[in-house]
Amino acid sequence: MLKDIDFAALYRAHMARSGRQAKPASSWDAKAEQMSTEMSDSAYAKAFVAQVVCSEQDTVLDVGSGPGTIGLALAPKVKQVYCLDYSAGMLAAMERNAAALHITNARPILASWEDDWAKVPRCDIAVVSRASIVADMADALNKLNAIATKRVYLTQLVGGRFSSREMAELLDRADTSFPDHMYIINLLYQRHIYPTLTYIEMPSRLAGATNEAEFIDKVANSFGPLSNEEQQKVAAWYQKWPDYAQQGGEPQRWALLSWTPA
Repeated sequence: MLKDIDFAALYRAHMARSGRQAKPASSWDAKAEQMSTEMSDSAYAKAFVAQVVCSEQDTVLDVGSGPGTIGLALAPKVKQVYCLDYSAGMLAAMERNAAALHITNARPILASWEDDWAKVPRCDIAVVSRASIVADMADALNKLNAIATKRVYLTQLVGGRFSSREMAELLDRADTSFPDHMYIINLLYQRHIYPTLTYIEMPSRLAGATNEAEFIDKVANSFGPLSNEEQQKVAAWYQKWPDYAQQGGEPQRWALLSWTPA
């Protein structure tokens, strides 16, 4: 039966097989300024925030907040926002952004998924935007369900890869995808939680090529140097579906799951 399957162990094994390693805080510190300047013009962020139901009396915990892309967008609509991140540089950027936006109800919390959350305040709503690639999803869900009293909103990359699935299969590249949202759905189901599921679609990294050569260059930038044979495969794919190729192929999809903690 479905409830007898150990999805937590399957998730951990899939994550280990992907070879994906957690980045140190210093890596995110170095990216804080760039991500901070990009946050104000994010179609993804607008789509995420549009689906969060909240009131002016609610408190929000933004897990993996980065420079405050989601948390600061919600701040004017709620009573208090707590921005949790393990990168001090990201939290410093969040505070600068809050000051620039005259937001006074956003507080930083320096912590990671793996830390003890005993001192993290319980909130009405928890949001996790593109910050749920964790080593242990079962533990992460337990933390979220314990910390949020009303609702959790979380996004996970569909298919577990940032690069094009179509090109990876065309080029016969090894599958190094990390676990996607289907594990989360099943882990929640085993907790008698039945999430709402929608999708946020964004153009793929291959979008925008105006000709065959540009498309091949985009594929090479995404997958590394291509052999002559691989270039010919990509060229043939482009020639077969030029309009679709100029769109970048299938879009990048983020699964947005929301649920009421049990």
